[in-house]
Amino acid sequence: MKLTLGLSPCPNDTFIFDALIHHKIDTEGLDFDVFFEDVETLNQKAFRTELDITKLSFYAYMHLLENYILLHSGSALGFGVGPLLISKTGFSLSDLQQQTHLRVGVPGKYTTANFLLHMALPKLQNKQEMVFSSIEDALLHNEIDLGLIIHENRFTYQSKGLKKVIDLGEYWEESSACAIPLGGIVIKRFLPDSIQQKVNRVIRRSVEFAFEHPKSSLAFIRSHAQAMSEEVIYKHIQLYVNPYSIDLGKKGRQAVSIFFEEAIRRNMIPVPSNDLFLLSELGFTEG
Repeated sequence: MKLTLGLSPCPNDTFIFDALIHHKIDTEGLDFDVFFEDVETLNQKAFRTELDITKLSFYAYMHLLENYILLHSGSALGFGVGPLLISKTGFSLSDLQQQTHLRVGVPGKYTTANFLLHMALPKLQNKQEMVFSSIEDALLHNEIDLGLIIHENRFTYQSKGLKKVIDLGEYWEESSACAIPLGGIVIKRFLPDSIQQKVNRVIRRSVEFAFEHPKSSLAFIRSHAQAMSEEVIYKHIQLYVNPYSIDLGKKGRQAVSIFFEEAIRRNMIPVPSNDLFLLSELGFTEG
């Protein structure tokens, strides 16, 4: 059986999925047509239900429960991994609470980063959506006043003279005491349960292979991250790939659930009528 799979070209995804894509593991008869896009493009494809399986921002997933369900393997959660709000000239948080006209470059409307920005600084509404990798240059060319950065830009902004205003990951961790849910792997709800479970097993197997053979995927990762040094590639992987990527576990599911509860509390989404998580082969759904 062949399924469509949407991933980002970032090192964490190529590291995790290399073994699956290149059949270094048993895929249980599954084949995949793989599409590489930035996370917001993947979010938009999911809104159009174009892909059977896809990486998705957790904020986007809040709006897509009717068509997709979250798998237990492949997610990106963690501590110290959140988005950063940066600037060229430097702003204090009191400045941001007063100057509501400031132009903010965000990596997409439905990204977790944008959700956290809304939580922390709701008055910043003059937002410009752009590809995450272009935000630093937009700041340097004075096209925006503030930039919301994700992924490997955490490692590069300071070398360009840009300044951190607030770490939104730290903001989330302090308010929730949970890991920050960045992106998850979802599958179409109407696919047979046997296929959903098989996909979850295969992804877990791929993550475990990646941890056991960390250099096996380097050529594949480099082919999608040509501008990155090997040092930055592995910093990126170490930041975003961890035990939550093998299986969300109880704490990971709790973090995702609290993320949803916060959005409901702020009237950003209605109370979900569908389960958030795939029914595990171990028999649990949530909690």
